[in-house]
Amino acid sequence: MSKEILMVVDAVSHEKSVEKEIIFEAIELALASATRKKHGGDIDVRVAIDRATGDYATFRRWEVISPDVDLDDEDEPEEFEFHPERQVWLDDAREQTPDLQAGDFIEEPMESVEFGRIAAQAAKQVIVQKVREAERAQIVEAYTGREGELVGGIVKRVERGNVYIDLGGNAEAVIYREEMIPREAVRGGDRIRGYLREVRSEPRGPQLFVSRTAPELLIALFTLEVPEIGEGLIDIMGAARDPGSRAKIAVRSNEPRIDPVGACVGMRGSRVQAVSNELAGERVDIIPWSDNPAQLVINAMQPAEVLSIVVDEEKHSMDLAVDEEQLSQAIGRGGQNIRLASQLTGWELNVMTVEEAEAKSEAEAAKAQAVFMDQLDVDEEVAVILVQEGYTSIDEIAFVPEQELLDIEEFEEDIVHELRNRARDVLLMQAIAKEEKLDGVEPAADLLEMDGMERKLAFELASRGIVTMEDLAEQDVDSMMEIDGMDEARAGELIMTARAPWFENENEAEA
Repeated sequence: MSKEILMVVDAVSHEKSVEKEIIFEAIELALASATRKKHGGDIDVRVAIDRATGDYATFRRWEVISPDVDLDDEDEPEEFEFHPERQVWLDDAREQTPDLQAGDFIEEPMESVEFGRIAAQAAKQVIVQKVREAERAQIVEAYTGREGELVGGIVKRVERGNVYIDLGGNAEAVIYREEMIPREAVRGGDRIRGYLREVRSEPRGPQLFVSRTAPELLIALFTLEVPEIGEGLIDIMGAARDPGSRAKIAVRSNEPRIDPVGACVGMRGSRVQAVSNELAGERVDIIPWSDNPAQLVINAMQPAEVLSIVVDEEKHSMDLAVDEEQLSQAIGRGGQNIRLASQLTGWELNVMTVEEAEAKSEAEAAKAQAVFMDQLDVDEEVAVILVQEGYTSIDEIAFVPEQELLDIEEFEEDIVHELRNRARDVLLMQAIAKEEKLDGVEPAADLLEMDGMERKLAFELASRGIVTMEDLAEQDVDSMMEIDGMDEARAGELIMTARAPWFENENEAEA
């Protein structure tokens, strides 16, 4: 039987690539379980296998325990139940071995069961479980730190849109349905690649999570296909995707003699075509990178030609003007082109015709002109000059370097000083009025304590008549955008947080 044990350990260890010690421990647990079943009762058994010879010995053991509470005290609950078949009191145990401590074990040899068919069957489940745990631990260890890499394997099965792939070495990964390219046909036995998004240790199921929709997959594929990227001669500065349909990628050359776009396209488009084929025919636009945000946006809008561009640094947005004939091309089907360009550049983009851009510019100029005439108390001629020079707000007049205003041909020094003083007075009066308005109304406690709410913002809302969470829940994003420094994403989050009690009440009513 000892030789048979060694043979089992060698075979399983070799087949499953698991350490022999794990197999020995599994067999010991299985033999101990078989021994307990043979002798009956709630006994504790330990089996020790000699790793060199395969011989094994069996011991029955008792745990030495000491009560932590007075069991005679009826007012104090017992912390454990005493089991005489596998436990012994510390005082009784010390009568034979004085140096024993609580938590030690007393053992005595007992008859071992044979490692035959029954014992082997009992051991099988334990061994399988231990081997599976060891294999999973090895997979996690092998792939930990490799997040962000390109991985590939063979499709094992497709279940409810989720694709399970064999990466080799007993490693299995999953691409969830939402991470698959829409309408991509995948069958068992197909070879597939993806971006390793996460490695997570779980007791059951896959542990490696792969994506086919991540922009990083596009970057990884180009890195694989274009040697100049791996050599550091070309950098990929960003990527945006509409998976399975269209993508944009921005590239920059670190070597003046290398055309980054041409290198990524390849001879007769071979390189970009290889990437497109891997992504189920996804069409890829390769964009030359520019450190100038406006130029980068113009490049990203290709193939549409941008005729003019207005940059709003404060809102981090740009207005783009194109010919009316190219408007649909600039926007793209379902807004695809403008959306990808926005994702690639990180700017909010608004595309319009030249006529619409001119009308908007004139409206904004008229609005700024009216503000200057009203608040600075200047005539139309001065207001027009300020607008023509690019000034759009009272803040700019008050805080722009004085020399910039003096450089305006029509303005003399005394006019500049007067304009700046008036602008600062207007801002001071606005600040005083705002403080008085804030002091007059206080927000309700539920609004102040709402998740994501800041005290200053709560008082600003209260000054606008939004005093409670219920008041905030009734607002829309457009009305919230009137608050200085507010963006659409945050406005939406605040409103949905305020509306949370509505949904809770609906759920309770349905229940």
